[in-house]
Amino acid sequence: MSGLLLSADEALAREVHGRTIAAVLVALFVSGGELHTVFTRRRDDMRRHPGEISFPGGRREPEDPSLIETALREAHEEIGLAPDVVRIAGALAPTPTMVTGYAVYPFVGLISPGQHWTPSVDEVAEVLELSLPALRAGHARRRLIRRGVPIRTDVYEVEGALIWGATARMVGELLTRLAPLLG
Repeated sequence: MSGLLLSADEALAREVHGRTIAAVLVALFVSGGELHTVFTRRRDDMRRHPGEISFPGGRREPEDPSLIETALREAHEEIGLAPDVVRIAGALAPTPTMVTGYAVYPFVGLISPGQHWTPSVDEVAEVLELSLPALRAGHARRRLIRRGVPIRTDVYEVEGALIWGATARMVGELLTRLAPLLG
């Protein structure tokens, strides 16, 4: 993946609009000869982004020494992924959220297949492992209604999971950057 992803320093040097700084972990693994990534489906009773599918992550806390550490801490809290089993391979461009005002820094990490997930009972309804080829095949432009406002946006629909918004923009960049590996 060398040369396909941004380095952490390149990602951190990019400007992104958002009043709250956050980081997510785009955990990749190979299973059945295909690259997969890990998402969470947020609980329906969450105040922000209820029921939405996203990469594990969240806002930077003052005790986090870096945004990579934020992504690793959040993945551990949300899905039980131990930080020491993740090898950071690079990053994607920081992505703003339109409504909630977050500046999200996605870090790509490699993990072994067959992880045992321990979803946070407070935040995560489900952990999803989706293949990158299935995500690519599930891409479409759709009209969604959010908070009563129609929007036309890129979406990825796989196995009944609908990914849209900032997460869809990250998935789009991931698929573009890793296209040489996907054939």
